[in-house]
Amino acid sequence: MGAIAVHEFVSLDGVFEDPSWTSEFGFDPEMGDDIGRITRASDAILLGRRTFEMFAPAWSARTAADDPGAPFFNDSPKGVVSSTLDDQTAERTWRKSRSLGAYDAGRIRAFADEYSGGVYISGSGSLVRALLADGLVDSLHLFVYPVIRGTGARLFPEGSAPAKLRLRHHDAYDNGVLHLHYTAD
Repeated sequence: MGAIAVHEFVSLDGVFEDPSWTSEFGFDPEMGDDIGRITRASDAILLGRRTFEMFAPAWSARTAADDPGAPFFNDSPKGVVSSTLDDQTAERTWRKSRSLGAYDAGRIRAFADEYSGGVYISGSGSLVRALLADGLVDSLHLFVYPVIRGTGARLFPEGSAPAKLRLRHHDAYDNGVLHLHYTAD
């Protein structure tokens, strides 16, 4: 059974929307190492449609010389959860991509089970919220930035179902960001 690992950049108040605000903190090389470990443990990528549409043009033209993460993003199979995207459009947009249709927990579990190394998700807030509610997230990696945004979409919005998580690992980087790795309790 393929595990689903989620990676999110969030503010102290839980905002993850449009993480361009993270740039002011720089990218600590140790963060890159940790994100690399998360991606290397995965055999596939799962994305919501909006994140797919942002990632495809950003990653598809990158090479390993540009970014060491480029081979993972470009060479891995990608599943896109979308009621509007078809397989042909997904593949034309970013190679090795296919549409999984509208959100369906069973279909997503079946997709993850195709990959013994598991599936990686970054961003994709609506998808991640649904996966968390359905108990499908095996590993949650939060990179918490030392800033309060005040407004914006939150990973755990008002009305989220209560849940207990177990802290498995943590790191503090020189740029003030914390990496908190949680699993279901």
